[in-house]
Amino acid sequence: MITAGVKDTKNNLSRYLALVKAGEDVVITEHGKVVARIIKEGARKQSIRAALEPLISRGLIALPTRDLNRHGLKPLAVPGKPVSEMVIEDRR
Repeated sequence: MITAGVKDTKNNLSRYLALVKAGEDVVITEHGKVVARIIKEGARKQSIRAALEPLISRGLIALPTRDLNRHGLKPLAVPGKPVSEMVIEDRR
């Protein structure tokens, strides 16, 4: 297992990805604390439904019964200034 800081990982991502492809795990730290882990993706492809099947069969989760219509979402009208204007004002 290899440990690397966020900045080092950003600057040398290709090198760390090559190590992951070779089977190494890379642990990413920020100020000495672990924040992420990069591991090699398994060769076996499994659908989300198949991965969740043990939880579904035990009744711990339920999958949606219909598709979400994300394209039909409409923005909410909120009174007042847009957040972007407030951020710009705050930066002055």
